[in-house]
Amino acid sequence: MQEETEKKQGVQKETEKKSLLVTILKEGWPYAAVIIGVILLNTFICVNAKIPSGSMEKTIMTGDRLFGSRLAYKSADPERYDIVIFRYPDDESRLFVKRVIGLPGETVMIVNGKVYIDDSKEPLMDSFCPEKPTGTYGPFVVPEGCYFMLGDNRQHSNDSRFWTNTFVEKSKIIGKAGFRYWPVTKFGPVKSTFDESKNW
Repeated sequence: MQEETEKKQGVQKETEKKSLLVTILKEGWPYAAVIIGVILLNTFICVNAKIPSGSMEKTIMTGDRLFGSRLAYKSADPERYDIVIFRYPDDESRLFVKRVIGLPGETVMIVNGKVYIDDSKEPLMDSFCPEKPTGTYGPFVVPEGCYFMLGDNRQHSNDSRFWTNTFVEKSKIIGKAGFRYWPVTKFGPVKSTFDESKNW
């Protein structure tokens, strides 16, 4: 009699386990699908970045959060003035956000804060900088497959001027800054391209 009772209890527990598993599978799969979707999105489509400093002000402010497109440079190269998310050359465990200034093969010279490319007499536009840049740096000869980066807030930016490993390889560029989602008051696309014929 006791054996039968124990068998019945065992069958009942097994049935309860199966029932619980079925319930979890039925009700939990939407959550699992969302989690898997987010992981895939963040791995192959988007990169999520939080801005820890004021180096890109006032284009991107301290504490802003944004998405970058991992697909932007799969079939194209970064262009001058693009704002990109990349692995910091001196510590690849960290992600940086800066503006592309020097392209592969170019010589970058900074004189009294103004950026000159390949001995040009005219400096690059810098109206996106919140204050007048100063200082003389270079020349920097950008290797093939690499880029020279500057922050918009150049008086307060740790960028290619100061790094031990001066340039960013294309393979280390994770994505192009595309969409700011925080704070909600600035919800919308990040303007990374620059039209030299106009102001911002």
